[in-house]
Amino acid sequence: MKKELIKMESTSHHEESVELNNPLEEFQETLKEAISYLNYPKEVFEFLKKPMRFLEVSIPVKMDDGTTQIFQGYRAQHNDATGPTKGGIRFHPDVTAEEVKALAGWMSLKCGITDLPYGGAKGGIVCEPRNMSLSELQRLSRGYVRAVSQIVGPTKDIPAPDMYTNSQIMAWMLDEYDHIREFDSPGFITGKPLVLGGSEGRETATSKGVLYTIQLVSEIKNIPITGMRVIIQGFGNVGSYLAEYLHELGAKVVGVSDALGALYDPQGLDIPYLMENRDSFGVVTTLYNDTISNQELLEKECDILIPAAIGGVITRENAEHLQCQIVIEAANGPTSKEAIQILDKKGVMVVPDILANSGGVIVSYFEWCQNNQGYYWPAALVDERLKEKMTESFLNIVHTADKFGTNLKVAAYIQGIRKIVEACRLRGWFEF
Repeated sequence: MKKELIKMESTSHHEESVELNNPLEEFQETLKEAISYLNYPKEVFEFLKKPMRFLEVSIPVKMDDGTTQIFQGYRAQHNDATGPTKGGIRFHPDVTAEEVKALAGWMSLKCGITDLPYGGAKGGIVCEPRNMSLSELQRLSRGYVRAVSQIVGPTKDIPAPDMYTNSQIMAWMLDEYDHIREFDSPGFITGKPLVLGGSEGRETATSKGVLYTIQLVSEIKNIPITGMRVIIQGFGNVGSYLAEYLHELGAKVVGVSDALGALYDPQGLDIPYLMENRDSFGVVTTLYNDTISNQELLEKECDILIPAAIGGVITRENAEHLQCQIVIEAANGPTSKEAIQILDKKGVMVVPDILANSGGVIVSYFEWCQNNQGYYWPAALVDERLKEKMTESFLNIVHTADKFGTNLKVAAYIQGIRKIVEACRLRGWFEF
């Protein structure tokens, strides 16, 4: 039986459509601004504005009906000066080359911020996984590994899960890579099942990282987590676990959304009920009669707004209408540069994605270390080291923002760029 929500009047000031931003241009604009604070020569921007390597592949997959469908796939390797590249693989119908290139750049900055021995990478396949069978997804996953196998590997480029990919898909990809290389190589990919060399805490790592960020922000802003009103846009892996953690700590999760719509209740949603009844893609709005749009949800009143789904959802059109004190970017690129400028003027703190959602790559690094050592850590140790990394990275960015007089977004870029450029300089790629 569908549940009833408290009926609320819509506060949306515009239509459902959102401003479509080019994520690569967004990355490049903020990159240029951050580099200007560091007085690096113009060659630095020219080198870092796009990936060192970009591969586009076509993947033939035999479908269950006997036909063969050709899927488009990408792998971008932004920079490998500090070590092998690292980054997820997303399955989504809206994947583009520009998005994958931007995501690879953001991953380089994440690794710089968190002091990991990696450069950034990203992969993607244009597909609709929600309409594909498990056998079709397995053939697609294996086909992708065959297509990119020459440029990936445990000392070259280490993939991981991303949007609409999971530990099972990583297991298929690992098995295909092992067949190609003819030896067991668990360090080739992270986010694997535990029995295949995965790490404790990897599935929830991004959510835990966002949670630790919220705890730090709550101290700075003096907003106790108990009773804190939170809206989470997106109820997939990251959003759902985050909602559960916040609910357990006494926060009031007043809004969540999925691909079909959103739920809002100023008294707080029944998070245990949603966790128990969500489907495999995080859809929960079908459980209720009264729903609103994703855009309407963004403009509802709350203390902290957490976009945890797709990019480009907070734009110049809706930024002025947000009724929150803090935005924490759990998704990649959810807030446009223009929107951040508007939010800055309103006094809204924006904690950038390359800091807030870096828990995933941090624990992926821990998994890779464990694979290399052949020694596996208990969950408590993984969480302890993740919290240490998140706390240190957050405090460094706050310090950088104070030093340069910038917002946290630009400060995060400054912090992330420094390590990459120093590694490039020491290798002799730059002389200054």
